[in-house]
Amino acid sequence: MTTVNRPGAPDGHVCGIDTALEVIGGKWKVLALWALHEQPHRRFGELRRMLPGVTEKVLAAHLRELEADGVVHRESYDEVPPRVEYSLTEDGVRLNGALAPLGDWGRTRVRAARSAARPESALVDGTRGPGY
Repeated sequence: MTTVNRPGAPDGHVCGIDTALEVIGGKWKVLALWALHEQPHRRFGELRRMLPGVTEKVLAAHLRELEADGVVHRESYDEVPPRVEYSLTEDGVRLNGALAPLGDWGRTRVRAARSAARPESALVDGTRGPGY
C-alpha cells in the first residue's frame, strides 16, 4: 500500500497509530488477520466463509495489500488443482497482539450496551437477568 505523504512529516506519518492504521485500514483487513490467527494456515475459500459479506474481489485485494505490507504470507503450491494458503508473518503475529486490547475494549463496550438496553423492569419476575 502506498503512503500518501502528509504535510509536516518527512516520511508521511504523524505517529505510530497513523502507520498502523495505514496497514489495517479497510473493513475486512482486521477480520482477515483474526481469521489467520484462529488457524495458522487458511485457504482463500476458508477465509471468505469466515467473513460473511466480503466479496472475492475485496478480500483478494486486502490480502494482496497485507502481503505487500509484510503481515501476511501467501504460499502457492504447484498442484492440480492449484492451492494457495495464507498465514501470518512474524510481523502479522505482533500486529494481532497489538490489536488484542482493541478487541477487549470492543467486547466490553458491546456487553455494556447490551446491559443498558435490558431494563430490569422488562423482566417478568423482577429478578436480575443473566450477565448482571
